[in-house]
Amino acid sequence: MSKSADKAFLGHPVGLAVLFFTEMWERFSYYGMRAILVLFIIAPVEKGGLGWSNVDALALYGWYTMMVYVMGIPGGIIADRWLGQKKTVLIGGLILCAGHGVLAIQNITAFYAGLVLIVIGVGGLKPNISTIVGGLYKAGDPRRDRGFTLFYIGINLGAFLSSLIVPLVASEYGWHYGFGLAGIGMLFGQILFVWGQKYLRGIGDYKPPVKIEGSNRNQPLTKVEKDRLVVLFLSFIIIIVFWGAFEQAGGLMNIYAQNKIDRIFFGWEIPAGVFQAANSFFIITLGVAVASFWATRQRKGKESSSLFKMAIGTIIMGFGFFAMAAASVQAGQEPFGKGAMIWLILAYLLHTVGELSSSPVSLSFITKLAPARYASIMMGVYFASTGFGNKLAGLVGEASQVKPINIELKASPSELKPYARITTSLAKDKNINFKGQVYMENNQVVMKNLEDNKKEITPLFELDKESSNRLRETLKEEEVTAKEPMHFKVSLSKKDKVKEGESPKGDGKNYKGTVVIDEVQNALELKTFLYITIFTTVFGLLLIIFLKKLKALTHGVEEAEASQARKNADEKEM
Repeated sequence: MSKSADKAFLGHPVGLAVLFFTEMWERFSYYGMRAILVLFIIAPVEKGGLGWSNVDALALYGWYTMMVYVMGIPGGIIADRWLGQKKTVLIGGLILCAGHGVLAIQNITAFYAGLVLIVIGVGGLKPNISTIVGGLYKAGDPRRDRGFTLFYIGINLGAFLSSLIVPLVASEYGWHYGFGLAGIGMLFGQILFVWGQKYLRGIGDYKPPVKIEGSNRNQPLTKVEKDRLVVLFLSFIIIIVFWGAFEQAGGLMNIYAQNKIDRIFFGWEIPAGVFQAANSFFIITLGVAVASFWATRQRKGKESSSLFKMAIGTIIMGFGFFAMAAASVQAGQEPFGKGAMIWLILAYLLHTVGELSSSPVSLSFITKLAPARYASIMMGVYFASTGFGNKLAGLVGEASQVKPINIELKASPSELKPYARITTSLAKDKNINFKGQVYMENNQVVMKNLEDNKKEITPLFELDKESSNRLRETLKEEEVTAKEPMHFKVSLSKKDKVKEGESPKGDGKNYKGTVVIDEVQNALELKTFLYITIFTTVFGLLLIIFLKKLKALTHGVEEAEASQARKNADEKEM
């Protein structure tokens, strides 16, 4: 590659441009789907969703996002041992196109099949395209970190565009049109990658192990390689913690935006998924500034090692949950209250600054520390660690949701006539949703409907034994009385769906659903946000305390690069 070609893209190899735009479109597809996935799962069936509970939706989200990244391990092994990175990326991209296409079909089997195909496709593409980026630079090239930051901006340009467009399309035309649009983005990325192969010659190709006398692919690791692997695996733990907190964005924070954030902007209600574009927007606008800040520290000889950046990034990201805690406090000031959207945006701002300090650096860090013969496998382990972080995020999200109280409608249509809102929904076999007050009186649970002049509704519904006991225990524990009642939301759906061409029965039979007490749910979310902040801060500080010992185990892998950066800066000033 000629010297001019080597600097054809913002001072970087022209191949970076191909990878930049390929990954931009791939992330357009992934984050577009991610922006609406949980919201689609919890949306009522009558509105085109699956009608699942928040807990079940977050559980699936955790498993899905974990598997997306865990599949990077077999994807890396296949690339290292058989196909090379470029062919594996190509095949993974084709599978991704198929997955997004299937996901656009309105069928539950197609939904699961689409998720499985996307998991397999991302496993082939994601770790290997990042390894190809590392292959663009020679050992010790100080442009490597900035190259990964540019690549990261490409990722987030795609995520930004899709997080804006896909939720709007889904809101206006339906969920599956949103999924379909995400698939079109993946197709663009695949076409671009095929077109740009001429700029990636000699990079990412499969290279059979060279047989050298006394040396082979399976020879024991050296002492230096072993020490560096210790640090590498520690960095994987950092990644799990970081993404376990950060990935609340697609799950808990997405649901929170839907239910607990005031999204009205000049009379227009912003779709909840659109707020995820804030993270990508801040990465695009702040990415170069954050990278320059760390580069300046490095030139001045100040602490700027990858481990230090990852520790600081984890702490800053954790502080973003203070903003979410503030939103929760504001929402809890009145029944069914909502927090201002500025808190959500501030949280994404802090998450982004933390991400920019940590995530692109960790990608580069792996390409520096990993033994060359295990480069793709280690990149696969990195993405698997991201996946475990995603699963941790799902578990934390599940823990932040109060287990719903199961409830069943037992009143006849004639008994429900005084309740106008319920009767209207009942006549059309639609979902029944309303808000109410609940408290203990004479050792009995009393439930009243706020939307029908506080009429008592306790006799209209039946709770199973477990739910009844949990509700009583909660009300007694919180000492809830008629003077200071708690507030609840009821969501019921008819399990016997009206078939196409049939008229609604309106018989009130087989309506089942859940009750969620607003104050209890809000308190649990507040605790979750505060616990995340405390844990990430303590974890980051511990890394800083042991930083010197950890850096010693890298055997100067970054010192030479820092020295070269200072040398280049001095030459420019001369």
